[in-house]
Amino acid sequence: MVTWNVATRHPEEDLNQMLGFGVMGKAKVQEKLPDFYVIGLQEVKSQPQNILLDAIFDDPWTNSYRDVLAAKDYVKVKTIRLQGLLLSLFCLRKHLLHLRDIETQYTKTGFGGMWGNKGAVTIRLSIYGCSVCIVNCHLTPHDHLLQERIQDYNNIIKAQLFRAKETSNIFFHDSILWLAKEPPNKSTLLLMDGLSAEEIDNQVRKSEITWLLEKDQLRHVMASGEAFSELHEHLPTFPPSYKFEFHSSRYDLKRRPSWTDRILYKVNANVYENLTLHAELVSYRSLEDYIQSDHKPVVGEFVIKVFSDYFERVVEFLPVDTWFLDEENTASYTLSGDVQPTLWDWIGVFKDGFSSLEDYLCYVYAVKSSVSGNGNSRVKQVIFPDTAVRAPGPYRLLYFSHNSGSVLGMSDVFQVVQRDNGQVTQFVCREGY
Repeated sequence: MVTWNVATRHPEEDLNQMLGFGVMGKAKVQEKLPDFYVIGLQEVKSQPQNILLDAIFDDPWTNSYRDVLAAKDYVKVKTIRLQGLLLSLFCLRKHLLHLRDIETQYTKTGFGGMWGNKGAVTIRLSIYGCSVCIVNCHLTPHDHLLQERIQDYNNIIKAQLFRAKETSNIFFHDSILWLAKEPPNKSTLLLMDGLSAEEIDNQVRKSEITWLLEKDQLRHVMASGEAFSELHEHLPTFPPSYKFEFHSSRYDLKRRPSWTDRILYKVNANVYENLTLHAELVSYRSLEDYIQSDHKPVVGEFVIKVFSDYFERVVEFLPVDTWFLDEENTASYTLSGDVQPTLWDWIGVFKDGFSSLEDYLCYVYAVKSSVSGNGNSRVKQVIFPDTAVRAPGPYRLLYFSHNSGSVLGMSDVFQVVQRDNGQVTQFVCREGY
């Protein structure tokens, strides 16, 4: 999990180190790839022209993370954006068919809930039968506005509701992972103690992290029950992640350094009779080498428990025969007994090696499927138009459930080729053309 305020900058630095794939350009072999990556960014550039372009294409930050992760066989499952707030979920390709009930929400808290410059974006889903809710928030800044931050948090908790009945609220999920930018931080309490930015900097230089954290505003409001009290955070062992001079690891002492970038979590451990859930924090750190923003990225690694033998409802594609360019082509699939197709389920055509669930080239609604010629009512056949693909190569089909926002089936790789009609095409090259 990564939380980073990028201060309206575009990507400038190599993201491999941040994701554990290298140390500033030096080769590093990661023994075991994480199953998921969660990227939570704040203050992504959000002028009107940026929002318009990003509505059509992925924003530069999502593309940069996606390029790095695609090389390791990760697929972008979902991205949600609210002005400068961005949250993306990536997973290894092998897990795609085990994700269910994917849903997003957002809450505006800026200007009394009218503006999205502050607020929260959320992705919830089930992973191997266990529900997970991931929140990325950016609350009201500045030392003296503690009560506004508390109110922001409680507004998010009340406002975000989900369709899944048993997990309609953020804290009804089995596991909750919360990326917080500008949670109640230590600045106000340090101001009350009369500490200046220079004095805080001196304490950091002397490695007096624990002493400073005793005055941390977030820990204060968690203890009082005013905000974030439902969540848990391991004490940071890294220095304050804000505020730095741009392109430097020196604090900009015009503002008090503070831990404004945090990762918190909660597990409802005893919701199942035969399984006790838990989450283990593997590491929690800031990355000092990244200098393009006035914030340092903060990274947390977690292991969470899910069911190992959970059975998913699936759609199975029959082997797809070779497709031909500029022709209608067909595919057949079977529905397991517990799959109830809906009017808006759809089947998409993807290039093999796709790196996002939004990368479909063409789709048809499953309701247009007909019963296969073998007479089995559970075997369906669907026809794709002659414009479905434009180039030869390897492709896959994916079946999407509209109700659950999930991939229920994925075909094996099949080839699209140009049909050979025995004709000879002659090309003439003339000088000067």
